[in-house]
Amino acid sequence: MSETPAKATPTPAEKPAKPPKPEDKPFDAFIQEDLLPAVRKGIVDRGITPSVLDLRQGERPVVGGSCWMLYGELPPGRRFWLCFSEPSIGADKTIALADPGTDASLLESFLIDEKRMSLALLQSRLLQRLNGQKWLGGN
Repeated sequence: MSETPAKATPTPAEKPAKPPKPEDKPFDAFIQEDLLPAVRKGIVDRGITPSVLDLRQGERPVVGGSCWMLYGELPPGRRFWLCFSEPSIGADKTIALADPGTDASLLESFLIDEKRMSLALLQSRLLQRLNGQKWLGGN
């Protein structure tokens, strides 16, 4: 009678390492490599090509003070700033919006009740906020 060999189970050292979650990357890498492309795709999928979409450090709209921000411009000159109080996706966030020919006049808290930030959450809520302005097409 022949024995069938037992299937070898990989030892922990042999298991391939899981790639890190996008949210575990350093802030600037997460924004540049994951969030910006996801937001760009979400906007383009709605038939709009952003004129500008980038990460920059600069003066926070309305109240001033330096911060990191995802800055975007959509035709015909609509602008938005998603500001981070620190270079961390878990930091306090605010959003400011400006229609063509105007300056941002209101700074709103953004995702203040969320305990865990994720790429999907940041992307979907930003697109939801822009859509709420009717900037991404008719609702």
